[in-house]
Amino acid sequence: MKRLLNEYDISFFGLKDGNHLFEYKIEKQFFEAFDYDEFIGADLLVKVNFVKKSTFFELHFLMKGIVKVACDVTNEPFDLPIDGKLEMVVKFGDDFNNDNEEILIIPHGEHQINVAQFIYEMIVLAMPNKKVHPGIEDGTLQSDILEKLEELQPKENKDLNIIDPRWEGLKKLLTDKNT
Repeated sequence: MKRLLNEYDISFFGLKDGNHLFEYKIEKQFFEAFDYDEFIGADLLVKVNFVKKSTFFELHFLMKGIVKVACDVTNEPFDLPIDGKLEMVVKFGDDFNNDNEEILIIPHGEHQINVAQFIYEMIVLAMPNKKVHPGIEDGTLQSDILEKLEELQPKENKDLNIIDPRWEGLKKLLTDKNT
């Protein structure tokens, strides 16, 4: 795991002030290093624009690509396009501090920063709350699970006008109060 994450080290010692572009191809192995198994596959491109200034750095992350995930409704795998961005400032201080999500403080004397955790968080937070196969929305997906869900869906009740007697008792209390 440590070897995999070393390729996400950005050594800023010796870099000239200004913009420096770093690109990372993110695949399933990247998420295995974080013990994250929600993705069946991944093909993402992350660009990091590292802006070095005299007393601090700016990091501008831009991510775009496709992750293969299981549908939350049918469990059918599908390719989900995602994109995201993250911006942060890196300053120097006495101790490491990442309490603020937009400002990272690293100790004086550091000469590199590892961006793997920031890339991981950006991608995971870009995921929608519910992952639904596009075939469900447009009606083209043929699935045994989808057929079973339709079969088990409640039928329309013809006796919808029947009122639960418990509600009648509550309504009586309400009308007695108003009189």
